Amino acid sequence: MTTQSPIKPGSARCPGHSTRDIIAADNDGAPEHILEETYEFLGDEDIPFQRYTSPEFFQQEMEHVWLKAWQWACREDEIPEPGDYTVYDIGDKSVLIVRNNEGTIKAYANACLHRGTQLKPAGSSGCSPNLRCPFHGFTWNLDGALEDVPCDWDFPHVKYRDFNLPQLKVESWGGFVFINFDINAVPLHEYMGVLPEHFSNWKLENKFTAMHIRKKLPANWKACLEAFLESYHVLETHPQGVATVGDANSQYDVYGDHVSRFVHLVGFPSPHLQEQHTEQQILDALMAEGVVEGVGEDGQQSNKLMVPEGGKAREVFSEHLKSMLGEAYQRDFSHLSITETIDAIEYSLFPNTCIFPSLLFPMIYRFRPNGVDPDTTIFDLLYLQPVPENGERPDPPEPIELDYHQSFHDVPGFDPGLATIYDQDTGNLIAQQRGFKASLKPGQTLGNYQEVRIRQFHQTIDKYIANNKRG
Repeated sequence: MTTQSPIKPGSARCPGHSTRDIIAADNDGAPEHILEETYEFLGDEDIPFQRYTSPEFFQQEMEHVWLKAWQWACREDEIPEPGDYTVYDIGDKSVLIVRNNEGTIKAYANACLHRGTQLKPAGSSGCSPNLRCPFHGFTWNLDGALEDVPCDWDFPHVKYRDFNLPQLKVESWGGFVFINFDINAVPLHEYMGVLPEHFSNWKLENKFTAMHIRKKLPANWKACLEAFLESYHVLETHPQGVATVGDANSQYDVYGDHVSRFVHLVGFPSPHLQEQHTEQQILDALMAEGVVEGVGEDGQQSNKLMVPEGGKAREVFSEHLKSMLGEAYQRDFSHLSITETIDAIEYSLFPNTCIFPSLLFPMIYRFRPNGVDPDTTIFDLLYLQPVPENGERPDPPEPIELDYHQSFHDVPGFDPGLATIYDQDTGNLIAQQRGFKASLKPGQTLGNYQEVRIRQFHQTIDKYIANNKRG
């Protein structure tokens, strides 16, 4: 029996090469912020399961988190022209987001000031010259000013100049439209912390939505989000990927209350593997996974890529991806380092958004409560691709809707390997939600390093609840 030497809580790391060491060894000018480790030990107390199951706690979140935090409501390209609108629903709230005739984006509470009817149906989108109630016809213009009251002789007490639609705060970043119910909320750029600086090389505003999948998940919104905040699950949940990705040596960073990150290596095998792999074997495995072009119907690579003597699979794979996508979108990606091209670099923005900015991982996640049910979630998965050099931005696709028991393999044109990964990720959730309620142990016990983003997330929720209760 061996005993471990006492170490400071949170200081333990996976033995062997760190993510920072591996990226630095690429020696290709990776941004300093990726090499910088920003971890903080945040405690080791259990997280109570009732936070995922209690209707009372859910109500506190709705009141003190969702009505106070900035949240991504849509992409700008969903409402490109004057009159275009989309409806964003969160809990029992509904927000009507509109582009006015001057091109400015406005956000209104989606309710008529006459008798409360929603001006536009929940979850809908379209184009309209004005905002007209479908019940009695009260009508507002796109700037929220009252235009028409049928039989206005019966409403002498309604002063047109005072009957404007109530507005929410609305701001944009990177092509995303964010809303906030709190009129006193800090500006979005202040709320986002390091994100604008860290994303300066990726320019998400120059991307278009290539695919949008919306799936219902059978678990609390926090559990669904947390399934994507760590790489600790890869060995057990995604064993098919350990030959080509790091997991236990992923880097975890926290930035204040609203932002966190992991850097998950591609082209470097899991530290769990005992056998040695040559760089050519790693590259062959990456190509065989079919995440980029070059694989034939028989599974054999056409024009097989080779790692030169003394070279690395990461570099060859990265250059291949930049060349392939550069040709597809008529863009030059030579300014991107290897890690910015192929690694899974995931940022989370409180309360519910995850952004992968690299070329290989163009995904955006959003997790929302499904109405007022604490046991179910709406998961939006978007794929953002570069707008071609000619500036022609394709129209955003309609969301492909998946119910609880449907597989990602049901999505037309979706890569089968990625569909399997998402089925694996979401397949654990119903068992977890049931386990929350079945457990005789009152809470979950987190790892100090690999699950620090989950702890930061819960601590921020607690701060919002405490601060807004005092307010």
